[in-house]
Amino acid sequence: MRVSELKSKIVEEAKKRDTVILAHTYQNPDIIDIANITGDSFFLSQKAKDLKEKRVIMCGVRFMAESVKILSPETEVVLPVPSATCLMAEQISPERVREFKKNNPDTAVVAYINTTAALKAECDVCVTSSSALKIVKALPNKDILFIPDKNLGSYVKKQIPEKNIILWDGYCPVHNKLTKEDIIELKKEHPEALFAVHPESPEEVLEHADMIGATSEIIKFAKSQSGKVIIGTEIGVVDYLSTHEENGERFIQLSREKLVCEDMKITTLNDVYRAVIGEQGESIELDEVLRKKALRSIDKMLELG
Repeated sequence: MRVSELKSKIVEEAKKRDTVILAHTYQNPDIIDIANITGDSFFLSQKAKDLKEKRVIMCGVRFMAESVKILSPETEVVLPVPSATCLMAEQISPERVREFKKNNPDTAVVAYINTTAALKAECDVCVTSSSALKIVKALPNKDILFIPDKNLGSYVKKQIPEKNIILWDGYCPVHNKLTKEDIIELKKEHPEALFAVHPESPEEVLEHADMIGATSEIIKFAKSQSGKVIIGTEIGVVDYLSTHEENGERFIQLSREKLVCEDMKITTLNDVYRAVIGEQGESIELDEVLRKKALRSIDKMLELG
């Protein structure tokens, strides 16, 4: 079946089966084309909560599908490729956090949204890369454990020196590969270009940025500029901007070799089709006690953010 035919078939079958397709911006361009809603992980979770349809195909990774299920327990949430995961989301165990809380009862535990449901259930509040600064500032606690991403945590710590922010050893395996040399060399080729980068990147890279922000914020910033913009996040963002914006060639990818999330790219159109017709994928199930505990940390995020 040709790609165009497969896309039409997916759209047709999804509509027939009262199914909505969500796709993270890092997904392959062909999947972005057939998705009903695209965006970053929390945006997709929020949108799923308001859908009338009772079935969602989440084209992303496991923690994203879990987040949708936490917020929309009555919705069937299907992850087309069960092995699609986020290594950062699973780097820190819930048991480790539980032990820390027992020994440090006055320390607030802040979890990046890129975490498993089991880890969210052990934390006081979740944050996104766009809301982390606002929420950490709003917390009454002076002592804060920020998990799992040491790079995002370091960025927050630098902006809020009045807080005692403790960092652990988690990181995004994709963004963490970047070095200052990557951006220095590219800026030599494009000295007039602005540099927009994700805060999951190391501090030595962030120091060269004109703009630091979440996926959605990087896209908004890049669109607002008239000149060249170097994009320091997963290649899906440049792929999206290059095909959906005029003068798409002005968006320059930083280190295309490094900034590829294999787990995000593992899902294919055929996987989505088979998930839509019920022949493939995992329907996400969460223990109700765990789901409610995880929901508290997300509700706190909505309250403070």
